[in-house]
Amino acid sequence: MAGIKMVYIGGGSSRGAGTVASFLERGAEFDGSEIVLVDLDPDHLEIVRSIGQRIADAKGLDVTISATTDRRAALTDADAVLTSFRPGGFAARALDERIPLKHGVIGQETQGPGGFFMALRSLNTIADITQEISEVAPRAIIFNYTNPVNIVSQAVTRFTDVPIYSMCEGPIVFPATTLRAAGLDPERAQITMAGVNHNCWSFEHLYDGEDVMPLLERAWEERKDDPTLSVFEKRMLRLAVTMQSIPADYFQYYYYTEEIFRELQGAPRTRSEHIMSELPMYWQHYTEQSTAQVPELDPARSRGGIHELELAIDVMSAYYNDAPARLPVNLPNTGGALPGFDEDVVVEMWCTVDGTGVHPEPQKALPHSVRGLTQALAEYQYLAAEAAWTGGRREAIVALAANPLVPTLSVAEELFDEMSAAHAAYLPERLVR
Repeated sequence: MAGIKMVYIGGGSSRGAGTVASFLERGAEFDGSEIVLVDLDPDHLEIVRSIGQRIADAKGLDVTISATTDRRAALTDADAVLTSFRPGGFAARALDERIPLKHGVIGQETQGPGGFFMALRSLNTIADITQEISEVAPRAIIFNYTNPVNIVSQAVTRFTDVPIYSMCEGPIVFPATTLRAAGLDPERAQITMAGVNHNCWSFEHLYDGEDVMPLLERAWEERKDDPTLSVFEKRMLRLAVTMQSIPADYFQYYYYTEEIFRELQGAPRTRSEHIMSELPMYWQHYTEQSTAQVPELDPARSRGGIHELELAIDVMSAYYNDAPARLPVNLPNTGGALPGFDEDVVVEMWCTVDGTGVHPEPQKALPHSVRGLTQALAEYQYLAAEAAWTGGRREAIVALAANPLVPTLSVAEELFDEMSAAHAAYLPERLVR
């Protein structure tokens, strides 16, 4: 079993306890390992460290857990660097959600201008992390969950030599929305999706070995006026039937833009504001469990549930233990594995992960009905990564204007000026007006 030094940047977050629990659930595969938690809040770090060490001890695992606010010291001689953090916290996310609404644009965590500014903040920190890794941990690999994972990976793979694999459960979990809306069992389906993160489509969609589309079409005709079907499920089922491809949930923002904008505009709280209202409950629970002899995380009182970032742990285990596994990963489209996308564009696709690395499966081209929008999002991703890493105001506005949710150049300029001022504390000087 692989004994590694794994540095978890973001280990004091509200998802930290669940993520450490995920690693320890697979702890026998990492016997002899060291986990170093890194974050800005020493009190939260100690709570997560205590929970993790107590779980490890109770399981009889040979895993040690430490915590520090000194990132560079933590990174020294690291093997794996798990990145999952949010510069500015949920307060910054709330600005990403609120400010665009003033300009007639959807505000969302990873999509549109909200996602763009999250990328700018995330990459401002990632740039420092990659520099430190190159200096003190030359063999380290980044296993990234920091959003937007596609833009983060695009910048790191284009502008550095630090290896990075970005993960998201989307290709695993997105098909269930459409299948359940049709009254089908996701366990009987074989759905293969590809595209860019949060914006992938199916190019293979089988149910009991047969094309699922006739079943979806029949279900849509039967259920389109069914009041028990949620608005969201109805949107996804309708979109799948129309495009003849199963969509990522996030495509609702592009195909139902006006409806969703009105819903967000009329909501009393944004998603981030709702999460902030629940954070005290999460930390009360974590504090309680940090002194328990055998901590037990309650899914109802834990951010995201009791196990988090499991896909990153799956990829680490497959790689460090040379135990081949089929998993979705975001990485450059080397060799044109996904037809229709440039080779240096990061795409999300199913891969085989083993001790030699991550190897894309042969991919089929996305259907023409959905390829154009996905290609446009890939081009925006490329421009956003460039603006975040090396650009100034002009490059940032070019990227914003390329985003399908931003309607005009004038709106892109207005959004950039207001949002860059709001987030100035977390941006490089070249991006602050």
